[in-house]
Parts: sequence; C-alpha cells; structure tokens
Amino acid sequence: MDRNITQLRTVDGETLMSQPLRPPDFVVDSLLSQGLHILAGSPKVGKSWLALWLAVTVAKGEPVWNMAVRQGATLYLCLEDSVLRIQNRLFEITEDAPDSVHFCTECRPIGQGLEEQIESFAAEHPGTVLVIIDTLQMVRPVHDATYANDYRDLSALKRLADRLGLAILLIHHLRKEKAEDVFHRISGTTAISGAVDSSFTLVEEKRGSGRAKLTCIGRDIEYRELELERNGDNVWELRSDSRTQPDDLESRIPLLLSGFLKGQREFIGTPTELSEKIDPAGQAGVTPKKVSRLILQSIETLRKAGITATIRRSNGKRIIHLKSAD
Repeated sequence: MDRNITQLRTVDGETLMSQPLRPPDFVVDSLLSQGLHILAGSPKVGKSWLALWLAVTVAKGEPVWNMAVRQGATLYLCLEDSVLRIQNRLFEITEDAPDSVHFCTECRPIGQGLEEQIESFAAEHPGTVLVIIDTLQMVRPVHDATYANDYRDLSALKRLADRLGLAILLIHHLRKEKAEDVFHRISGTTAISGAVDSSFTLVEEKRGSGRAKLTCIGRDIEYRELELERNGDNVWELRSDSRTQPDDLESRIPLLLSGFLKGQREFIGTPTELSEKIDPAGQAGVTPKKVSRLILQSIETLRKAGITATIRRSNGKRIIHLKSAD
C-alpha cells in the first residue's frame, strides 16, 4: 500500500505548543471568519436584505456595525430573486454599488456542479472573500432530510470554503416552533449546525416591528447578541452589542511586552515567570497558560513591533525567549 495514503500525519503536543499559531482570518472582524456559516431566520424577516447589504459593504471595504472588514470581491447567489428585484433593492441600500460585488440568480446544486462554479468564480476574481448562498434549500440535491445527507451537503461546502480561503454564508430558515435555545430552531437536523463554523439567527421582537436580535455562536467567535433595527432604507443598523467588553489580550500583548522589554531588551524564562513580570497583580488576565498562546498567535505582530519570540523546552520546562531590537 501507498504509505502516503495509509500513514497518519501526526503532531505531538510539545511541538504543537511551540509552533507559531495563525489566528483565524476574518472577513468581518470578530464576527465572520473564513469557513462555512449559516444565517437562519423566519420567512420575510429581512435575511435577504441583510445578506445583500453585507455583500455590498464587504465589497466596498466599509465597516459592518463598527467592525472592520477584509475588502475583496463578493458573490451573492440570490436564487429566490430576479435581477430586477436585486436592482431595486440595491438602489434602496446604497448610492453606488462597486463592480467587485457580483450577483447570480441560478446555479447548480451541491455535488452537481456548484462547487466547481464557485471555484471558477474565485479563480476569475482573485481576492474573493465572501460567497452568500440565498437560500441553502435552493442548492440542496433532492433527497431525504437525514443527518447523513445534511452533513454530507454542508461538509462539501465547508471543504470548499477552507480550500479557497473564503467565507461562505448560507441563508436558511427557522422552524415556527419555539425553543429555549434559538439555535435548535434551525430547520433540518443537528448536522446543519454541527457542520458549520458559525451559526447566526435573526429573530424579530414582534412581527413587522423592524427590530430583531442577531444571535451569534461559533468555533472562532464568542457568543454574542446584536440588537438590530431596520431603517427606512431597509438596512439593518446596530442598536446594541452584548460584546461590550471584548477580550483584547491578543491586541494588548505586544504593548505589554514592548513596555516590559524597554528595561532589559531580552527575557529568557518560563511562562510563569513572564506572566508574573508583565501582569504581577493578575489584573490583565495574562496567566501562565495564556501567555504562551498569546505570544504564538502574535508572532507576526511582535515582529513588526521589533520583538522576536521563540518558545522551546529545556530541562523539562517550557522556555520563552523574547528579544527587542530597540
């Protein structure tokens, strides 16, 4: 047998905890990362308006509810709309749509050409960052709604998003039945929530009120609730965000280390010793367990700040070596 096929490629714990880690690439900072995501809501709640605005806003490179975006080409598969309807909606939400946002009203199903169509689009438009499929049901092959089928369909799109390095957002429906956990209302089996990287639900306070809650959960984002209100131009505006005190240690660690190294320019010691030096009172939350991860996730940022960082093991202990170029 071919060893390349039969042999598992493993990495040991010591090596893994000493390797620089690449943080998730976000299309919308702290909200929408590269990968597969689902936005579910009741019929006529305004999911398509939100999807259209998102596609245009990311293509323009403008902030989404005060969150920075990674500007690039976007593709909106508006499979339940006509070109005329999309044109009319564009005139409502923006004065000028860029040529980097693209629309299509028909495509092939999953496993029957859709993946190749998206890959071809991305090849023709380098820098594509976001593909929106409205709706998921329109690209599902005709088969029974079982866990295996749901997982197979979404896994195909998940692999595609990861391979192309972009975000795919699926627009989907919520069941009418109430549930204590809103994510249990997502139509289909639990495989749908399990296969995606993030799930978002858009639920109106009251039918026709124009006010809704966007509840967010995912592998690369923290749980949060965004209170939204739809304005006269059918744009969902942010009223409040439960993420009022984000954990910004990753952004502050370069500053903490820069200040610490000004007095000595070099440090060699254990994670415990370093955390005690830069956060002696424990107020910043830089614990020994966190400090190594924060450094490994910030290698490039630290390098730009003039700090080289390596982590290795010596005599059975984990050793952090920091050196400032200043």
